[in-house]
Amino acid sequence: MSPQPTAVSKRPPLWKVWLVASRPHTLTASLSPVLVGYSVGLATIKNVERASYLWLNCKWALFCMLIQLGTNLHNDYADFVKGADTDKRVGQARATQKGWLTPFQTAAAASGVLGLALLLGLGFISSVSGDPNHHVIMIGIVATSIFNAFAYTGGPWPLGYIGLSDLSIAYLGLGDIFVFLYFGLVATITPVFLYTANHDVDQLSTVMFRLLPYAIQVASLATNIIVVNNLRDRHTDISANKNTVAVRFGASFCRTEYSIMVAIAYLLVIYDWGIHSYSAARLFPLLSFRVARKELVAIYNKDGAALNPHVGGTAKVQFLFSVMLSLAMRIAMKLGK
Repeated sequence: MSPQPTAVSKRPPLWKVWLVASRPHTLTASLSPVLVGYSVGLATIKNVERASYLWLNCKWALFCMLIQLGTNLHNDYADFVKGADTDKRVGQARATQKGWLTPFQTAAAASGVLGLALLLGLGFISSVSGDPNHHVIMIGIVATSIFNAFAYTGGPWPLGYIGLSDLSIAYLGLGDIFVFLYFGLVATITPVFLYTANHDVDQLSTVMFRLLPYAIQVASLATNIIVVNNLRDRHTDISANKNTVAVRFGASFCRTEYSIMVAIAYLLVIYDWGIHSYSAARLFPLLSFRVARKELVAIYNKDGAALNPHVGGTAKVQFLFSVMLSLAMRIAMKLGK
């Protein structure tokens, strides 16, 4: 029997329905890694052409936002048709489950958005020059980003057409790893990789090595967004056989994971300060810790629907940290430290 939307749910204006489906409170997770990667690139790439580097990062930011938006829309569709989103849902409203949009509409919107991402991705692939291995890397990044956007929740569209309707990153409990890799490491590193590979390949390994700690910081705080989400939803996820980390290992594990991710991000600030002659500018991201601590306390003291504000709150921590890290890099660059 097909899932049925909530029987009585007054539909908001259409623009607001699509806004709900897009989940704007978490979309900063697409911008944070690009912001950090851009600033680190300016500080580490020798003789960087600022205009072309900025344009590349703007295009990459759009690609990342389209991937996240497509993932969100497809999740709205797939969690409903797979029975995870019901009238017992404690999280923010989902447009398909509320009956505001049909499964076809959200699935079609997801496909359209990811189609636009593919067009942008093809542009990135075609722009790669030199080493054929770099082409292969970019093909892999673009292809897996789009595939994983569909595979994150899975469902009959479109993976069912290739016999993979049961494949789901989230339902297998791999969502945390997916976010760490793609909304952290890949999103931060790729534009720097693209620019360096095309303009001065001799710098590539050095720049990538210097960028990695910053990418880990972004990835750690991005992961916490899904940690809060899964912690909140774990009771309803059990009935839908959605075996997230929270379902597999419990609430205590999730709260510990959240703490570890915060610790990694902020301890790496101290590490960065230490290896750069103890420049005070490098400590600037620590100013965001007060906000991070507030979210951390809430994660340990709240549960269920009470965690709703802290999904967006955790995204704000990542964005604030990333803005401050970017400013720290620019200040340190001007000071020569």
